[in-house]
Order: sequence, then structure tokens, then C-alpha cells
Amino acid sequence: MSQFKIVLVAPEIPGNTGSIGRTCVALDLELILIKPLGFDISEKAVRRAGLDYWKYVNIKTYENFEDFLANEKPEVEQMFFFSITAKKSHFETKFKKDCYLFFGSETKGLDDHILKDYSEKLIALPMYSEHIRSLNLSNAATAAAYEVIRQINFP
Repeated sequence: MSQFKIVLVAPEIPGNTGSIGRTCVALDLELILIKPLGFDISEKAVRRAGLDYWKYVNIKTYENFEDFLANEKPEVEQMFFFSITAKKSHFETKFKKDCYLFFGSETKGLDDHILKDYSEKLIALPMYSEHIRSLNLSNAATAAAYEVIRQINFP
């Protein structure tokens, strides 16, 4: 049973989503994709990409963020939005079971309306060098997932 969920909002690069799907299988997490997607996730496309584990990914898709909210009905306290603009580190955040970790698209991040509406729920992974703008999406999602696992399984 999934202990928390990873939510990708408008992911663009299939390889990143595939890697995050692998992490979700490894940790028994649900993966939620919010459209638009920058790639095809049909069975044929996934098979062609060689994602032999994809059939084991517990996955849901939603047409847009509002569709997600209407169907999942998450409490605000359960939602954590990763953004490079956040002032609070994920190490300062107390995660609990049944939370949602949101990540935006590779080129645009999260939509402005999400950043504005959930400004108190923004968190970031620390980056100490000024030579990069962001981390790879799959690396960020995996790092965040393991911190949540550490907190909820090893209080």
C-alpha cells in the first residue's frame, strides 16, 4: 500500500517520468501524472521504450490540476510543492504518511497559480552552487522520496 504519492504536473521528458516510475515501484508509491504530458504513455509506447517494469507502476492520470483536486480531495497539510523558488528546505519539513509530493515540468516548473495559491507549502532541495539552475527532475523526486521514507519509517 502506497505510503505517499509523487505527483508530476505536466512532465515533458519521458525518461524522467520513467525513472520516477521505477522509484515508485521500488518504494511502493503511487505516481500521479497531471496533463498535459509531453509524451505518450500508451502500452505500445511504453513497451517500445523498454520500460519492462511500467506494468508495475501504480499510476493515475488527471486532465488538469483542478481535476486532480476534485478527485483526490487532498488536505492542504498533505501537499508539498517542490520549487527552486522556495525558501524552506525539505530537511525542515515534517512529512507524514499519505502526503503528496508535487513536481513541475522540466522546463517551466510548477504553474504560477499553484506557486501563488500554495506559497506556504513550497519546499526546495538544497543547492549550494550558483553554477546550476536546477536538479534533474527524476533525481529531485527520488531524493525527496527517500527523505519522506526516512521520516515516516524511522521517526
